[in-house]
Amino acid sequence: VVIIGGSHRFHGAPIFSALAAEASGVDLIFPVVHRCHEVETRSASLSFIVHTFKGNSLTAGDAESILALLEHVDTCVIGPGMAETPENLEAISRIVFGAHAALVLDATALHPRMLGSISKEQTVVLTPHRGELGRLVEKDVGNLPTKEVHALVELLTRDHGVFVLLKGPEDIVVSPNGTKKIIRGGNAGLTKGGTGDAIAGLIAGLIAQKMDPFDACVHAT
Repeated sequence: VVIIGGSHRFHGAPIFSALAAEASGVDLIFPVVHRCHEVETRSASLSFIVHTFKGNSLTAGDAESILALLEHVDTCVIGPGMAETPENLEAISRIVFGAHAALVLDATALHPRMLGSISKEQTVVLTPHRGELGRLVEKDVGNLPTKEVHALVELLTRDHGVFVLLKGPEDIVVSPNGTKKIIRGGNAGLTKGGTGDAIAGLIAGLIAQKMDPFDACVHAT
């Protein structure tokens, strides 16, 4: 599993994702992080094989080397803790477009620009909360009834051939073929920072171990 994330300000998010992937049973984990957080990331686990951005943030210049790394892995998480800058978005778009590994897009990678980079031949999981869903579909969904929000999720999966885990008081997982499952039993503790990062890493770890992406989303929540 490759984890691409972090920024000068936020170092913990990709580490949470990487630790969750490790906890799933994955043996090789490659965090790709800001160079100022290399030591902290290495110290989080003896299993991590850490790579760093070439400059002060992820840029298009990193895409080629990251795509070469993705040729040798099963799954990649992109976005936790990453700043939403034009340079980052351009780099993420190039990686999404060129990747053959399964992708879990989280946080900053949940941007409408990425939807145009996804091919229906790819395995892609999106892990938004309501606010990120609104950004993806470019619509204010904050006050929409739950039924209408779920309809937007189903439309997103059909139009782009992706799996979606919408996080909320009740999680919903939807696959491109229309299979869906509502997961109840959440609590306020799940809003704590880092929870979504861990879920993304766990999904990636389960997919890397050949679990179906839909089942990986269900089990990760």
